[in-house]
Amino acid sequence: MPRILLAEDDHAVREMLQATLERDGFDVVAVSGVREALSRIASEHFDALLSDLHMPLAGDGFTVVSAMRHTHPKAITLVLSGYPEINEALSAIRLQADEVLVKPIEMSALREIIHRKLANPAPHRPLPTQSVASILEANLDVTIRDWMALVEHDKELTCIPLSFVDRTGHLPSLITDLIHRLRLPQAEKAEISLPAREHGNLRRRQGYTAAMVVEESRILQVSIFNTLQNNLDKVDFSKVLRDVITIADEVDSQLKQAVLSYVEPAKAAVSAA
Repeated sequence: MPRILLAEDDHAVREMLQATLERDGFDVVAVSGVREALSRIASEHFDALLSDLHMPLAGDGFTVVSAMRHTHPKAITLVLSGYPEINEALSAIRLQADEVLVKPIEMSALREIIHRKLANPAPHRPLPTQSVASILEANLDVTIRDWMALVEHDKELTCIPLSFVDRTGHLPSLITDLIHRLRLPQAEKAEISLPAREHGNLRRRQGYTAAMVVEESRILQVSIFNTLQNNLDKVDFSKVLRDVITIADEVDSQLKQAVLSYVEPAKAAVSAA
């Protein structure tokens, strides 16, 4: 019995597809979003993927396709899109989706496509992957520029005039600490980020509020995930969920150190020593 992962955020469509495919003899695992799809892909075996392109954001399905292609290279991958655009189709091909199907699609046609592709799977070469740490390391400057572009649209942060160097000077050290954390063995405890403490003290002297320090940290996390999103065709999905958790934890830990230093700079300095 072929096993299919069905990723569709529309409840009614998901139930209809699942019921129809199960009646046709498929073992269907249905999920409503990217996060659960990635978790299932990492822990279970599938012969095929049928994924909506928008869950709910445009291109979400490509994340699932890329994960399936990297983790289960022999599985067939089908993308459903109600908004067929040439850029999306090209992206699907680049990520090695077997076919892009336009909604609405007749169930008889869908069943025929799945049976035909399972019977005659196209050969796929294993895709080269990189660790999240390596991707962030190679895209350090890109991440910083993305962060700066987001900050420049924040009226609260830009009310304090700073040069590019003064505004972004802390980022290479913080991201380097994050990369080091990602490469640590799971059992090894990460050290406190001293650059984060120095950053909190610096921002206090520059006139930032504590809320502004928090907002900078939030934007950093967004920029890091933007970098990963733009490199989905390279990501090692076997470890990506753990790495995403590590990124969130490390950025939050760095924020805590920055805020502690901002609020009580003398105590933070003694503690760091």
